[in-house]
Amino acid sequence: MSLVNFVVNKLDDLKATDILPLNVKGKSSITDTMILCTGTSSRHVSSLAQKLISECKLAGIDVFGDEGKETADWVVVDLGEAIVHIMQADSREMYQLEKLWA
Repeated sequence: MSLVNFVVNKLDDLKATDILPLNVKGKSSITDTMILCTGTSSRHVSSLAQKLISECKLAGIDVFGDEGKETADWVVVDLGEAIVHIMQADSREMYQLEKLWA
């Protein structure tokens, strides 16, 4: 199973919504794929990030870092070839990363 499929499946299992993997190969110098998803609240966003990190580590996937867990409005999890953006709906609407990277 590819890293992207693993992450998308885990986020779906954890009840993330609007999960969208974006191929940014050639557009970004730091990753090949960005995976966007939405959590229902700051608690849900934080929980999604923590559980995704745990699941990745259990599967032997390197987690290079995470940012934003303090406010949990937008948490970024760096998995190397994929960067996961877990956002609350209002942040996702405001920043519109889909339009920026599509």
